[in-house]
Amino acid sequence: MNSLAVLHASQLVTLAGPKRPRVRSEMSELAIVLDGGMLVHDGVIVAIGSSAEIEKSTRQSEIIDAGGRVVLPGFVDAHAHPVFAGNRLDDFERRARGESYEQIAAAGGGIWSTVEKTRAASEAELFNQAKKHANWFLKCGTTTVEAKSGYGLTLEDELKMLRVIRRLNEETQIEFVPTFLGAHAVPRECRADEYVELVIHEMLPRVASEKLAEFCDVFCECGYFDIEQSRKILVAARKHGLKLRIHADQLTNSGAARLAAELEATTADHLEKTDEKGIAAMKTSGVQAVLLPGSAYALGSTCYPRAREMIEAGLAVVIATDFNPGSSPSPSMPMMLSLACTQMKMPPVEAITASTINAAYSLNRGDKIGSLEQGKLANFLIFDCEDYREIAYWFGFPQVHSVYVRGRPVLSRTNET
Repeated sequence: MNSLAVLHASQLVTLAGPKRPRVRSEMSELAIVLDGGMLVHDGVIVAIGSSAEIEKSTRQSEIIDAGGRVVLPGFVDAHAHPVFAGNRLDDFERRARGESYEQIAAAGGGIWSTVEKTRAASEAELFNQAKKHANWFLKCGTTTVEAKSGYGLTLEDELKMLRVIRRLNEETQIEFVPTFLGAHAVPRECRADEYVELVIHEMLPRVASEKLAEFCDVFCECGYFDIEQSRKILVAARKHGLKLRIHADQLTNSGAARLAAELEATTADHLEKTDEKGIAAMKTSGVQAVLLPGSAYALGSTCYPRAREMIEAGLAVVIATDFNPGSSPSPSMPMMLSLACTQMKMPPVEAITASTINAAYSLNRGDKIGSLEQGKLANFLIFDCEDYREIAYWFGFPQVHSVYVRGRPVLSRTNET
């Protein structure tokens, strides 16, 4: 048996609590153990307590001295697009010159420019670039990532992306949760309704039969897929056994949050333009809100999701990166925590909850990850600070001291893998 003992954490941030997503005041309960310790056997946590208590059971265990640093669960990034080719530097420069997201897309940039590069790339080329992205996530303390397709927009190119995600699971230390996002944009070569039929009758059956995805997502937005088209795709996806997520109300208040509630989707993501009716509908149906402050920031927007209203309404809010080459080119969860605090008025305690245990439940993995509790996987981080609030307070540089996945070190300041 491989045994590991972590001792002398200034704060062992366990997030122990109800076995469900946390809401309202529960989001401010981190269950911190001061001078905390943790015992791990074969990659699974077997005990949590004070260092003095844990030290009594460390016979034949490898000792990790946290040295008065913060220890907390590995971040869970519940919305990301890590598989793509190339970059969108031209879009970035055009935004800096004052052009809008819609203007750039109309001029041939945006999602479509990444689609062209991704279609032209081989599966091996996509994997090599995505593997680099996986290392970026680890350096930022992320140990689980939801990974979407959506830059192929043909049957074979979408399958190619999903196969890359499967290979990432096999060959990197991160767990990637695959999501089929064939309805990310309408290809130039066909009409919207024609493409919806292709997604429903050709793509979804292949994705499901090859077990390439757990979730299906749709970009429900003006100029992409309207409410009825999104409903048709998501209803078909559910018939194939896929769970549902929706890109909702990012650019306009399209009613997508209410559609998520109607379909009892697992999550509605973005929500920059969602109003009180959408928030109330999501609460009634138990839809989790996945907020992506990096996207608003990167697009130069001042319109961030109404996080405070959502939390006060009882939504189990999640924070994620939306990592992608166009509208959020950052894999850094600590940066997202900083934006959540400064731009959405979420205290650091809520931001930690939203990026760990709530995010884990949004991926149907709350029973295995997202908190440091007996019986869960030992995915944890050691941060080079004494107080968890410093993670969001000091921003723009790495504070991760080391990263452990299933009790094994996968990254440290002196040994990066």
